[in-house]
Amino acid sequence: MISNLDYATSGPGDVLPEHVDPSERQFQQAKVTLQQQLVESLDLSEIGRVDRGQLQAHVRTMAGELCGSKKGSAGQLDRERLTTEVMDEVYGLGPLEKLMRDPTVSDVLVNGPYTVFVERFGRLELTDVIFADTDHLVRIIKRIVARLGRRIDEVSPMVDARLPDGSRVNAVIPPLSIDGPALSIRRFNVERLQIDGLLENGTIVPEMVQFLAAVVEAKIGFAVSGGSGAGKTTLLNALSAYVPAEERIVTIEDSAELKFRRKHLVRMETRPANTEGAGEVTQRDLVRNSLRMRPDRIIVGEVRGSEVWDMLQAMNTGHEGSMTTIHANSAHDALARLEMMVQMTGFELSVPVIRQYIAAGIKLIVHVARLKGGVRRVMGVSEIVGVQDGAYRIEDVFGYEQLDVSEEGTARGRFYATGYRPACLGRLQTAGIRLPDDLFGQRQLSGE
Repeated sequence: MISNLDYATSGPGDVLPEHVDPSERQFQQAKVTLQQQLVESLDLSEIGRVDRGQLQAHVRTMAGELCGSKKGSAGQLDRERLTTEVMDEVYGLGPLEKLMRDPTVSDVLVNGPYTVFVERFGRLELTDVIFADTDHLVRIIKRIVARLGRRIDEVSPMVDARLPDGSRVNAVIPPLSIDGPALSIRRFNVERLQIDGLLENGTIVPEMVQFLAAVVEAKIGFAVSGGSGAGKTTLLNALSAYVPAEERIVTIEDSAELKFRRKHLVRMETRPANTEGAGEVTQRDLVRNSLRMRPDRIIVGEVRGSEVWDMLQAMNTGHEGSMTTIHANSAHDALARLEMMVQMTGFELSVPVIRQYIAAGIKLIVHVARLKGGVRRVMGVSEIVGVQDGAYRIEDVFGYEQLDVSEEGTARGRFYATGYRPACLGRLQTAGIRLPDDLFGQRQLSGE
């Protein structure tokens, strides 16, 4: 893993990080030259109809001619690699293509043409991937968003969209990004972790799973809270396996990330406004429309604004068992954010009324976090018992306590049961679900 991020000047008006190999930059510049020659020699509008093998042979020939015309080290360029990467420029994401083919990479973070980070197994690493220059990076960004039917320029310098494979891409260019273009790609994991995988990697323990599975089956609404990259969507996705197969689920997301393994499912995704500023479809629009689709459950991938009011109305008027995620640092913070979102709707509602409405629809908050070393843990399962004297009454059922950090720099700790018996047990029994009496006894559940 490269860690040297000191900068050194490399040529007039150019600043190159010391971790960048000059020969790698030379290779990228040669690739740009070859691609320009390809553009001049072919009608790129016809590329979609040209046999890929024939095009690759043509590029290989051109690469050989380019290398043969160079002197010194420039003539030692790897012709096969040059051919492969020019094909990646034409059909893929250029220098990023090899990262997108790596199944261990979960995030690709580009902080300019010479600094590309990835996340692997919860840890950030600086890679040796670079672009030829800023213009090269901008061209790749524009190509990505153009294929998605979007645009990015000085008038519209920010884009958030979804790639065909489900990965989420966010790009920002000047004047919004002060130090040059930035690109973030959150990879879409085709094989989402299921409960067995979460148990195996220590994210959750069997006692929590037993309780949450019963909660899902009994149609008790809950929210998964946590920070960015904490694993909220992964956990929600895994818990969806406990929804009875005969129930109709409607999912609503800004960028489709949920992937449920079931047949009775309708997935909906928001749509941004077009270049004329028309045609936007918000999460609130979709939540309202979903009520006309005879759903048994509505699952909002992440509540961010006024759609929370429509979701709470649905949860309080016959669509129990609905689920969502929310960015928050704790269960208390999640409830405060929900209140703020309800107030964003513009309705003149008092805080006590809002709190009663939230407590009636959302019975549990499951909080997850990414700890030091990249490990994800379910930090707590908390029950919202109700509102007492104008304040939420929250009781922790299960929790996780970090104790120290291992020699490898990974957080270590223990799961525990608090000894509190949830008030919702009566509802579970009504639904025909009985949990062991000792499940909630105060004790340590596991340690690392």
